[in-house]
Amino acid sequence: MAAIKVHGTPLSTATQRVLACLYEKEIDFQFVPVNMATGEHKSDNFLALNPFGQVPAFEDGDLKLFESRAVTHYLAHEYADKGTQLLIPGSNKEAAVLELWKEVEGQQFNSPSSAVAWELFFKPFLGMVTDAAVVEENETKLGKVLDVYETRLAESKYLASDNFTLADLYHLPNIQSLLATPAKKVFESRPHVSAWVKEITARPAWAKVLAMLKQ
Repeated sequence: MAAIKVHGTPLSTATQRVLACLYEKEIDFQFVPVNMATGEHKSDNFLALNPFGQVPAFEDGDLKLFESRAVTHYLAHEYADKGTQLLIPGSNKEAAVLELWKEVEGQQFNSPSSAVAWELFFKPFLGMVTDAAVVEENETKLGKVLDVYETRLAESKYLASDNFTLADLYHLPNIQSLLATPAKKVFESRPHVSAWVKEITARPAWAKVLAMLKQ
């Protein structure tokens, strides 16, 4: 049995982020489904793994982690010799560029993209009513972020370098959700962003995550 366990649900964008990393690194793992509909993520057993009662929770032997970006950071460093090299080996300056774009995703991209995805993708899925004002406000914010990306991606194939890294991987779950909604226009209207989106969403590792969703 694999030493690594991921507790979560494929519907969770945070869980998807960890799964994508594991598939990129070609690491064996055991997926442990968490039934959030029945409140399993709030059970004492699960709270021992993630005290915030959110998915995913992660185990590697006696190491227990939560928060998807922390988990993927650990995986990329601990298993640097396996699968896709998601880091930028070399100088501190190159490493700093990777950290910069990881921060941009977390601080600039995630909030508006999550808000739009919630309104246009998840609310309809759950039978809830979309708030058009929230969509408009956050699409505008997201567009301003993607204007910066458009400039950056005119200079570099991927965000942090000419190689796929964690900075790109972190974007995949929210992008995938938005591509299934009218908000996909914010990507398609920017040529370099659009090419980047097509490139990263076509990765074999990501296809494996999407296959788990279909199951």
